[in-house]
Amino acid sequence: MNDLEESLKKAFPNAVIEVHEDSSVLDGAAAVIRVVDAGFAGVSKVQRHQRIYQQLGSHITSGRLHALKIIALTPTETAP
Repeated sequence: MNDLEESLKKAFPNAVIEVHEDSSVLDGAAAVIRVVDAGFAGVSKVQRHQRIYQQLGSHITSGRLHALKIIALTPTETAP
């Protein structure tokens, strides 16, 4: 999953990024991705997900990744 994180860090250099394998999927081709970036301010949830998917396109089309849960937040949205 490190290559997924590297791809995202290139696109979102100031973001806090976490990538974890989704253990509920047995083949290892699923991930939970959390991206916290100030650049998401004023951007809809759908657009945030689209931006993340754009960076992972080659992983998805190659079949290396087929299931994805995305959590995309701004820093203020993560505050308690």
